[in-house]
Amino acid sequence: MGMDKRPGFEVIVIGCGIAGASLAYFLTARGMRDILILEKEDQPGFHATGRSAAALVELDFDPSTLHLKLLGGRFLRNPPQGFSDNPILEKSGILITFKGPLWDQVRGMVPGLERSGVAVNLLSREETLSRVPVLVPDNFDGALLLPEDGHIDVNELLWGYLRQARRLGARLQCGEEVLSVRTHEGRCCGVKTGTGQYRSRWVVNAAGAWAGRIGALACPVPGRIELTPFRRTIITFPAPERLNVGKWPHVGDLSNHLYFSPESSGLFASPMDEDPMEPCDARPDQMVVAQTVERLRRVSPRLVPRAISHRWAGLRTFAPDRIMVVGEDPVLKGFFWLAGQGGAGIETSPAVGRIASDLILDGTTDLIDPRVLSPARFMD
Repeated sequence: MGMDKRPGFEVIVIGCGIAGASLAYFLTARGMRDILILEKEDQPGFHATGRSAAALVELDFDPSTLHLKLLGGRFLRNPPQGFSDNPILEKSGILITFKGPLWDQVRGMVPGLERSGVAVNLLSREETLSRVPVLVPDNFDGALLLPEDGHIDVNELLWGYLRQARRLGARLQCGEEVLSVRTHEGRCCGVKTGTGQYRSRWVVNAAGAWAGRIGALACPVPGRIELTPFRRTIITFPAPERLNVGKWPHVGDLSNHLYFSPESSGLFASPMDEDPMEPCDARPDQMVVAQTVERLRRVSPRLVPRAISHRWAGLRTFAPDRIMVVGEDPVLKGFFWLAGQGGAGIETSPAVGRIASDLILDGTTDLIDPRVLSPARFMD
């Protein structure tokens, strides 16, 4: 089937995780209607979006990522009228413990966070234990509490984006994998899938862990923009008897590389693992699951589970500098990168989706210096 046999689109978005869905939402909100979202799985949000710890944490040591989290938090707390049927953010709180120089560094960040409007409290060791009494005191000097942050309802957020985008004309096709990216005279002009070819003015690479492969289809220069997926593992398990964990915040221990949090049937925990691998339907490794239990034993022996209810893994994708890649490709015009969100894709999606829509429609944005996120930063 030739390129001229199917209707053309203004934008084709490859991937319907949180990145592609948020972009479609912001593009349609500004009046663009001819949008096609292509998702190779049978449903949106199957990979990283559906396997996230799903938390808003308005703390980051990278200034650009922190800025995007702050912008995202405003949307998540107060989404537009009619965006979702239920609240997107449960303000259950985020508590992160620190030790030694890291504790000094975080305390130095607090005035800047407060100036940015973040609700933040510094807790002594004793105050921390009053909130989460099962922690081993020798593991930390103090903690930072973000009381207005907490659990994100990812399903509500994803479908809030998609309902609005589809209502305003965006088209979603699942089960359709992009096999090649078409170009003409140095500009991207569409894609080929297993069922045919589609024309478009823009092609957006929002393919998550597969973004590197899609980028290689469009711009086959090895190593030009490297994106690496890393596996992250989570286990769930029952809470110990006679221990009420329901009111606990999400707890992170950066020194011991562990976080845990209440969930509907007990607790979940992650060893914050980062194992590089090829894009795939990620599965948990038994050694990493055992490592999770051992870190729980070090951080909070009382929480060590007798049995694990469930275990799963997802892929978090990073650029070499661990900053997101958002912007038009510097070589192939019309090819747009929306990738490398790492572990912050969901909480930053309200900001990143709007930034990407601004760049496509206006060529610039007032939310951030676009050079910080631009793929051009990887060019010599």
